Amino acid sequence: MNKRKSPILFIKNLLISHWRSLLLMLIGVYLPLQVVEILAVKIWQNEGGFPWDVPILIAIHSTANPQLDIFAVVLTKWGSFWTAFPILSAIAILLLRKRRWRTLAYVLTTAVGNLIINRTAKEFMHRVRPQLWISKAPEFDYAFPSGHAMTSMTLVAILFILTWHRPWRWLVLTVGSLYLLAIAWTRLYLGVHFPSDILAGWMVALAWAIGVSLILKPNLHRHTAVNSTMKTETTLLPEEKH
Repeated sequence: MNKRKSPILFIKNLLISHWRSLLLMLIGVYLPLQVVEILAVKIWQNEGGFPWDVPILIAIHSTANPQLDIFAVVLTKWGSFWTAFPILSAIAILLLRKRRWRTLAYVLTTAVGNLIINRTAKEFMHRVRPQLWISKAPEFDYAFPSGHAMTSMTLVAILFILTWHRPWRWLVLTVGSLYLLAIAWTRLYLGVHFPSDILAGWMVALAWAIGVSLILKPNLHRHTAVNSTMKTETTLLPEEKH
């Protein structure tokens, strides 16, 4: 009788002990990817995209003026790979000096993966950029998903995950959210992306950053076992020193 119950008890205990990771996987990985799938299928079936894409672009463009043009052109550069690269490089060097191998692996995997996923998706989807007006900062590659949206989301997600156990994590989230919205606004204002490109970029980057964190567990070194006889979830890298 006990043997028959043991598999059920094992599964029950497994679900109870890892419910946070499972919930995070559902909300942070599965749901964003479902959004991306819906967007991709719709765009694949109809290059015109969604009925709300163009109206949003036109509404934002209606506020255009020379001062905003200059501001948008300068600000949009802060969402590019060449802005995120020195920041992530500084973090990687710091982690390397502290011998935080697990966290370093997370940062590098997430950052490099972001580039690969974005380039692959663009080439696969072949979505042309909006051509509603002449942009002040034209782009000539494909549009879906937005590289600026993915890069900015990846940067914010990495910083938020790495500061998860710090008291200033909410400051990172607040400033990061404003940063994401600002970069997204510049891409729409400049007319180089549809809103659906931005949304897809956010969702892909978010799912990737969270998914990699669930595997590599960059903050595992901060956890202490409640019971030394209990084992944590399977990990790919050795635990880091404090």
